[in-house]
Amino acid sequence: MPRLVDVALPIPLFRTFSYAIGEEVPAVLPGTRVIVPLRGRREVGIVVGERHEAEAQHAYKDVLGFPDASPAVPPALFSTLEWIARHYAVSFGSALRAALPVLLTSASAPNPGDKRERVAVLSRRLDSLMERDEVFRRSARQREVYELLEALRDEAPVRTLREQLGVSDGVIGALAKRGFIRLESRSTLRDPFAGRPTGPSPVHEPTPMQRAVIDGLASAAPGTVALLHGVTGSGKTLVYLELLRRLLAQPHASAIVLVPEIALTPQTVGRFRSVFGDQVAVLHSGLSDGERLDAWRVLHRGERRIAVGARSAIFAPLQNVRAIIVDEEHEATYKQNESPRYSARDVAMVRGRLEGAVVVLGSATPSLESWTNAREGKFVLHSLMDRVGGGTLPQVEIIDVRGPRRPVPSETPGVRVPAPPQMPTILDPFRRVISERLERALQECVARDEQAILLLNRRGYASFLQCVSCGDVRACPNCSISLTYHRTPERLTCHYCAHQEMPPERCVRCRADTVRQKGLGTQQVERLLGDRMPKLRIARMDMDTTTGKWAHADILDRVGRHEVDVLLGTQMIAKGLDFANVTLVGVIDADVGLNLPDFRASERTFQLLAQVAGRAGRGEKPGQVVVQTRTPDHHAIQCAIHHDFIGFAARELADRESPPYPPTVRLANVVVSGLDEAEVAKASQAVSEWLKRLVEARAIEGLRLIGPAPCAIDRIKQRWRWHLLLKSGNTGQLTKVLLYLAQRFKMPDRAGLR
Repeated sequence: MPRLVDVALPIPLFRTFSYAIGEEVPAVLPGTRVIVPLRGRREVGIVVGERHEAEAQHAYKDVLGFPDASPAVPPALFSTLEWIARHYAVSFGSALRAALPVLLTSASAPNPGDKRERVAVLSRRLDSLMERDEVFRRSARQREVYELLEALRDEAPVRTLREQLGVSDGVIGALAKRGFIRLESRSTLRDPFAGRPTGPSPVHEPTPMQRAVIDGLASAAPGTVALLHGVTGSGKTLVYLELLRRLLAQPHASAIVLVPEIALTPQTVGRFRSVFGDQVAVLHSGLSDGERLDAWRVLHRGERRIAVGARSAIFAPLQNVRAIIVDEEHEATYKQNESPRYSARDVAMVRGRLEGAVVVLGSATPSLESWTNAREGKFVLHSLMDRVGGGTLPQVEIIDVRGPRRPVPSETPGVRVPAPPQMPTILDPFRRVISERLERALQECVARDEQAILLLNRRGYASFLQCVSCGDVRACPNCSISLTYHRTPERLTCHYCAHQEMPPERCVRCRADTVRQKGLGTQQVERLLGDRMPKLRIARMDMDTTTGKWAHADILDRVGRHEVDVLLGTQMIAKGLDFANVTLVGVIDADVGLNLPDFRASERTFQLLAQVAGRAGRGEKPGQVVVQTRTPDHHAIQCAIHHDFIGFAARELADRESPPYPPTVRLANVVVSGLDEAEVAKASQAVSEWLKRLVEARAIEGLRLIGPAPCAIDRIKQRWRWHLLLKSGNTGQLTKVLLYLAQRFKMPDRAGLR
C-alpha cells in the first residue's frame, strides 16, 4: 500500500484530495505546503494529514514537491483555520490559502528568493588627512563617498550612498576598482516601517486603576477573553504595552495586535516599536506582496515576536502566542466580506483558546455582543472610566439644524398641532453646512493655535446629480445606486464598482439645462471652508485622498507636526487618533447612516459619535465637541453626547428582544447573485424552499427563515442580488444548516448564478 497524504486545495469543494509520497519521505506534518497535480496543472496545497487506508483499484498521483522543511501553518493556527471552515461554511483549502502570502501560493515559484541589494564595504583605510588629500586630489566625489562610509561604520547600501550624496554608480564603481571599497550582494528585509521615526518610549507610570487591569490580565488563565471597556483617553494603549512587556518576558513568547483601520497602523506600529524595537512586524493588505512575504517569514522563523496589523494579521504564523489584542473591537472593518468570510474578532477568540493566550477586546464603545458576553460572565470585564493625567471628557453641544417646520398632523380629525417656531430659510451655502456656532468655535480654536477635527461620513462632493425638471438621477450602469459627484478631478463615480463618467452638461433624459448637485460630501465641505477662511490649513482624509501607500501616514504626520489646522474626513478619522493639540471636534451631520435599513444603524451612529468626540481634549487642554443633527432627541445621539454607553446598551438591547436581533439571536445572510434578475429570483426561491424542507425533515426547532427578497442594493457590478435571512438562538444549529446548504445545494449552472 502506498503512503498517502490528504491535501486541501484552494477550490470551492468541501473535500480533500489524496496523493502518494515515497517511502523515503519523512513524516509529513499537517500544515506543510506541497506541490501536487490537479486537472492538468500544478497547485500549491496544504497537507491535512497522512492517510492510512487506500481505496482499492485507485491510482494515486504523486506529490510533486515539498517546498518547505517545516509546516508553513503552525498547529494552533491550523486548528483555527479548521474552525473557520466549519463555522463560516467555506472549504478548508480556501481558509488555509487566506493564511498564506500570495507569493507562497504559486506552484511555478513556490519559494521566491529574498530581495537582495548591493552593499559598499570599506576595505582600505586612509588615516591621515594628507594621504586623503593626495589620493582624492582629482576625485572629490569619491572622497565624499569614502568619508560617508567611514561615518556609517564602514558599510552602507549603495542605494543609501546615492540618495544622500547624489552620486552616480560610476563614482562608487571607481572607488571599488581602486580597492578602497568592495561591493557585496546581501539579502535585505522589505520593511516599509523601518525608516519611520518611532518617537520616545512611553514614560507614563500606570495609574492604580491601570495597574489593577494589567495585573488582572497578566494573571488570567490561558484562553481567557477579557473585555477592556475604557473611555476615550483612558490609556488602553498603555495597558496593552505593559501587558505585552510582562508576557513577552517569557522565552519565545509572541503576541498579535489587531487594529481596525490601515490608517491606524503607522501610529500603532510607532508606539509598539518605541517599546519593543525591531520585535514588531506589520501585516496588512496595504503592503506590497514582497513586504508581506518578508514580514510573514520573520514571524514564521521567530525572528520577530509581535505581529501588528488589520484583520488578516490574525493569521500571523507565530507560535507560543501569549496575547491577542483586538483594539476598537466593535468596528465592522474586522469583518471580511470576500471568501473566506470571517470576523477577525471572533477568530481571535478561537485562536486565543487554542493557543492558550489571553485575548483582550478593547473599546470605549464595545459591541453589544461583547457587552452581553461580559455581562453574562462569558468574558472578564475590566473598566477604565477616567482619563489619564486628570483629563476630563469634552463638553458636547448639540446644534439642531432642522429647517422650516410645518404644523404636525393630529390623530384627532380637524385638529392641527402647531409646530415649533419656524427657522428662517438659509440661503448661504456655507451656513447650510456649517452652523454659526460651529464656525465660531472653529475660529476660536485656530486663534488659540489649536487644532480641530471635522467629521462627515460621506466622501465626494455631492451625493448625486438630479435634474430639477424631470427628476432624473444619474445612476451607475452596473449597480442599482446613484453616482456620487466628485469635483477634483471632476467626475461621477460609483463607490461600489468604481465606474466613472463625466458629469453631463444637460439632462440625459429631458435635455434640460437643469442638472443640480444634491447632498453633501467631504470635498464640498473642504471647498466651502477654504472659500470662507482662506488662511485655514485643511487636510482631507477619506478614500479619495488615501489611495497612495503612505497617504494615511503622511496626512497624520502633518497633523502631528502642526502643519494642519483642520483635519476633515470620514469615519477613518474617528478612532484611535491621539493628538494633544486637538481641542475641537465638529460633527457636520450626525444623521448620516442613522436611518439605514440595518438593525445596527443606531449602534454604529452611537459608536461613531462617541469615538470622534473622544479625539478632543486628550492633552492638558480641555476639549469641546459640536454636533449638528436633525434628530437631537434620538437615543443614540443623546447617549453619545453624554458619554453614556451603559444607558445606550440598555435601551438598544431592549429594542433587540422583540423582534429578536443579535445578540438575542444569531443571524446569517444567504445571498444569491447572477446576471439575470428573473433567474436570481427563481434561484433564491429554490434555496428558500430547499431550506424549509430541510427544517421540516430534520425537525429543527427555533430556526426562522425570512425572505427571499431583493437586497437593499439589488445590483452590484452587473450582478443581481437577492437574499434571505436565517435566525436562530442556537449557533451550532445555524452553522450545521449553513454548512449543509453550502455542501449539498446544487445551484443551476446558468446566468452566472452563485
